[in-house]
Amino acid sequence: MTHIDYYFTVLSPYAYLAGTRLEQIAATHGATITYKPLDVMALFDRTGGTKPGDRHPSRMAYRAQELPRQAKKAGKAFNLKPAHWPTNPAPASYAIIAAQTAGGGDLGALTHSILRACWAEDRDIAEDAVVQDCLKAAGYDPNLTFSGLLTGAEVYAQNLEDAVGAGVFGAPFYVLADGTKFWGQDRLDDLEAHLSGAL
Repeated sequence: MTHIDYYFTVLSPYAYLAGTRLEQIAATHGATITYKPLDVMALFDRTGGTKPGDRHPSRMAYRAQELPRQAKKAGKAFNLKPAHWPTNPAPASYAIIAAQTAGGGDLGALTHSILRACWAEDRDIAEDAVVQDCLKAAGYDPNLTFSGLLTGAEVYAQNLEDAVGAGVFGAPFYVLADGTKFWGQDRLDDLEAHLSGAL
């Protein structure tokens, strides 16, 4: 059985635009997924990336054109300048980690719900109430926002180390068990082709 480590940040518009395609691809090919939310700003520091606030204006101007285009292609509501971005990604990330440990719900739905809350619904995913709404809608106990804090913090930090060790430098990033890597939601077709044996 194929396994995919999915590295992402709950602040990424590109992870939002991926929707639930990863989950659909995994289901088609009998693959399992480990969700590995991480601190992408720390990842940039460790791997030579440039934080959005430090990028050249021409890169940010292109981003302002490209993101709405990709949202339109994906058929997704999208706000280029969310009311609560950037915000503290830790609470939502810890909740995803806790939900993965607890089981019993739909982790892909939870992850996408949190991303959608930020990028389409102008909700602050640093607020417990917002994260609890997402947990409940995905079939999880909303109290995971409290019970998963300690483990969440430890795993969140370890995910960063795992990412650096696996050669991850951005988000979303998909790493297969054999070390094959795909960066960006626009490479999900390539990931599927690889799993199909076409690439």
